[in-house]
Amino acid sequence: MRLILLFYLVFYTFLAGVFCLTMYVMLLTLDDYQPTWQDRLATPGMMIRPKGDALEIVYRRDKTESWDSYVQVLNNFLAPYNDSQQAMNNDACVPDQFFIQEDSGEVRNNPKRSCQFNRTVLDQCSGLKDHTYGYQEGQPCVLIKLNRVIGMKPGKNGQSPYVICGAKKEDADSIGEIMYFPPNGTFNLMYYPYYGKKAQARTTSHSRIPNLSLSLSMCVNYSQPLVAVKFMNISFNTDVNVECKINSNTITEFSERDKFAGRVSFKLRIDTE
Repeated sequence: MRLILLFYLVFYTFLAGVFCLTMYVMLLTLDDYQPTWQDRLATPGMMIRPKGDALEIVYRRDKTESWDSYVQVLNNFLAPYNDSQQAMNNDACVPDQFFIQEDSGEVRNNPKRSCQFNRTVLDQCSGLKDHTYGYQEGQPCVLIKLNRVIGMKPGKNGQSPYVICGAKKEDADSIGEIMYFPPNGTFNLMYYPYYGKKAQARTTSHSRIPNLSLSLSMCVNYSQPLVAVKFMNISFNTDVNVECKINSNTITEFSERDKFAGRVSFKLRIDTE
């Protein structure tokens, strides 16, 4: 009996050792800063803010409590984009060209820097001129962001990718005029490529008591570019199904793996009674 127990103890210890060695060797082949495989990310996804429940933005114009939560979401989301915060943390870059930060052989040029994306660029949708982002007037703003993909360069020859929104076929007469901020709904090339959380992480210090030794923490030194879409005269008291998609000379518009890649759909409804 003791020999059997000893055999299984040695056997399973050997298997555990082989497993640990295999995992160790595999981890040695991985890059801490960039995924080994990115073939499934040819077309990045898109998302909106505020997104509501199930990508629905539904509210009643004359009832503040029905749209105030959307305003709070936008306030919190845009707080890091305040011009003073951007000037303190990020660089004023040259527009319409990629912000390339190459490594020198085995020496990594870290942390990578990020270009300023100032909240004021969003103009009527910045929340600075209109603190309700148009929701009170029935002209709501929706923010659109392109999901981060390490190393992606979404454009060439100085042509920035841009967002275009429209209604689904059945709602074409209900969507009305749309305004984009920045103008033309562009994601400027200077915000790319993205180098990843670890490469663009910076060390920050903080303390509740001034002049004391500070604790250190890491935060991502990257401001994701945004496009704001403002619906100027959308039809009230009806569901309007909106689709926004990215247009670029380097991004595939349609993906067989994911029909939602490079686009986002949501429902917008504004009631007046």
